[in-house]
Amino acid sequence: MSRILIVSALPQEVPNFTWPLPGTLLYTGVGKVNATYKLTDVLTRAGGTKRYDLVINYGTAASKAHNGLVDCTKFIQRDMDATPMGLKIGETPFEDGPSMIDFSHIKNPIGKNLCCYTGDSFVTDIQDMDVVDMEAYALAKTCRNFGINFVSYKYISDDGNADDWENNCGKGITEFKKILKHYD
Repeated sequence: MSRILIVSALPQEVPNFTWPLPGTLLYTGVGKVNATYKLTDVLTRAGGTKRYDLVINYGTAASKAHNGLVDCTKFIQRDMDATPMGLKIGETPFEDGPSMIDFSHIKNPIGKNLCCYTGDSFVTDIQDMDVVDMEAYALAKTCRNFGINFVSYKYISDDGNADDWENNCGKGITEFKKILKHYD
């Protein structure tokens, strides 16, 4: 079995979940800053980058085009707006590298390779976006910077309606547990 770290924003997204190895389930809290801080802390503490071959993010997301459990392997920072500088939405000024982080070379059992648009706001207008969340881009960028493979599984809990998220945030854990059997 690969050395895997499971990362989720909130305990209510993974109710009654246990991962076989202690210390390999990380809760980051909500948002890009919390996700970056918590994952970086774990990866830099006690040789963490040598302890993990793969980081798997599991959480909830919104989508109008998809439902159930999906895989995301491409990530865009949807709330980075430097358009007055001539950049496109999602492009960070003065940064080398592509604005979309792409881990689609990492094989996973779903294989849809959707794009997750991450931002620090709850989006109600999801037109033209596969999936939206609040942490995956930050986690993907952290993993890319540390040279660790990354995949994100998102349970589509809503279509931009906060009340639906509240009612559905814990419903995808059974499907996610089935996916994890592929990593044994």
